[in-house]
Amino acid sequence: MTARKIETPLAPQAIGPYSQAIQAGSLLFLSGQIPLDPGSGEMVPGGIEAQTRQVLNNLGEVLKAAGLDFSCLVKTTIYLVDLGDFATVNRIYGEFFAEVPPARATVQVAALPKGALVEIDGIAVRSRD
Repeated sequence: MTARKIETPLAPQAIGPYSQAIQAGSLLFLSGQIPLDPGSGEMVPGGIEAQTRQVLNNLGEVLKAAGLDFSCLVKTTIYLVDLGDFATVNRIYGEFFAEVPPARATVQVAALPKGALVEIDGIAVRSRD
């Protein structure tokens, strides 16, 4: 099986030695996205709500670059600097999934790159049949 790099200018470019995503067979492994504006490379203004929406929009663009969408996600991990933001993040996260949300873990971390409040990574599959 050959791994293929997936990248799009519509999501922030990697800020280290990693890929936005790697396609391996029918699986897509998405690197964690933080709330960077893909055009400027800067953090989006606003609090946890604006940051969560930007993170999910960034993930959506990487999925789209691979020919997939949110319905293809089977596992995500949400990293929060403050678990007190869980309810807000959970509400916004739910807006991005129609009927079958992926399996998920949510953890509190001491810090995230560039001072982000939230980061989300994921695993998607070409077919959920």
